[in-house]
Amino acid sequence: MSDGTTAHKVVIIGGGFGGLVAAQSLNKTPAEVTLIDRRNFHLFQPLLYQVATGALSPANIASPLRSILKRQKNTHVLLGEVTGFDIPGKAVLLKDGTRVPFDTLIVATGSTHHYFGKADWAERAPGLKTVEDATEVRRRVLSAFERAERTTDPKERARQLTFVVVGGGPTGVEMAGAISELAKYTLRADFRSVDPATARVVLIEGQPKVLGAFHEKLSAKALKALHGMGIEVMLDAHVNAIEPHYVLVQPDDKAAAPVRIDTETVVWAAGVKASPLGQVLADAIGGVTVGRGGHVPVNPDCTVGNRPDIFVIGDMASLPGANGKPLPGLAPVATQQGEYVAGVIVRRLKGETPKGPFRYFDKGTMATIGRGQAVAESMGFRFSGLLAWLAWLFIHIMYLARFENRMLVLFQWFWNYVTRNRTARLITGERPTGTRGA
Repeated sequence: MSDGTTAHKVVIIGGGFGGLVAAQSLNKTPAEVTLIDRRNFHLFQPLLYQVATGALSPANIASPLRSILKRQKNTHVLLGEVTGFDIPGKAVLLKDGTRVPFDTLIVATGSTHHYFGKADWAERAPGLKTVEDATEVRRRVLSAFERAERTTDPKERARQLTFVVVGGGPTGVEMAGAISELAKYTLRADFRSVDPATARVVLIEGQPKVLGAFHEKLSAKALKALHGMGIEVMLDAHVNAIEPHYVLVQPDDKAAAPVRIDTETVVWAAGVKASPLGQVLADAIGGVTVGRGGHVPVNPDCTVGNRPDIFVIGDMASLPGANGKPLPGLAPVATQQGEYVAGVIVRRLKGETPKGPFRYFDKGTMATIGRGQAVAESMGFRFSGLLAWLAWLFIHIMYLARFENRMLVLFQWFWNYVTRNRTARLITGERPTGTRGA
């Protein structure tokens, strides 16, 4: 608590789902809220794969934090990168040397890619966590078709038109489906020397089924839908090597020889780990040991260790759910935690009885596979096909932060559905050589 002479200072690190909802939930409270992020926008990460395949532009799924919070008179937004914590002095340390004091701290900096000790794979197989990731994947995918158009060597053309997605969770399944639709429909009339529809899309999953968190029946339907789209799915298979021109995949049968897939384009969707800031925070507090994947263990009220003034929420946090397993790194978990923690702070400021432990209300999970194809389960109900796809569309529209984004995405999806056209097919991120216009 503050000393009573100044407003209680709440500092929130991270403008993702959890951090943003926490800030919004503290509106009109007797607290001075500061939201710090190294980006000036809130990003709707679940739709990054659509940016990566040209269906949406980055601005469709990102909103400036200042714009979202401009009507909250008690909230300040700071653009900065947090590098450390002065726990005894109760201050957050920024890269430029700035100290931001706090009475209560909320850390929600999310997660990043996990390459399981293979750091060199990051350059060869980008994932999908940032706008830059998405535009880089888009550049690689579209550039592969351009290179295929220019070559006359059948083997080289086949290599350029082979796309490998590593990881059979929702992101991997959605990405593989989007690349397949891009090749078979959107680009089908764009080239003269090559047929994009001949592209080969390979999805690699280390478990015996895709969408491992879903019920077996839904997983089986998703697999059938992927096969129906012409996508090759390798189950019980693990990537041994990702080289500049090929991937080596080891089948579950260890006695079998690794399978070589010649390709220029690999997308990583096989794993995530908590933001490195979790380890920094744990070291600063002392007595806190981060778990597997860098997740910070939190108490039932989302506080850390013996610090009631420090909360960790979202993908960074490790908190068991009702089934005893850690809660998944999903947007609904982060948003519910953000709202819950804000409620805890408000009750403290009012001197009221503390709230009970955090309880996650699981509204269900869903994943889209392609046009009119998705799987979903919610509160005991399981459904797939067009109904699940429409539900997926509605939920994702409603989770977008601003009304303008919702309208833009809704219109873009409608146009894409009618025409099968993906209008944001821009190859960016690589400086062209030669003179302008050459």
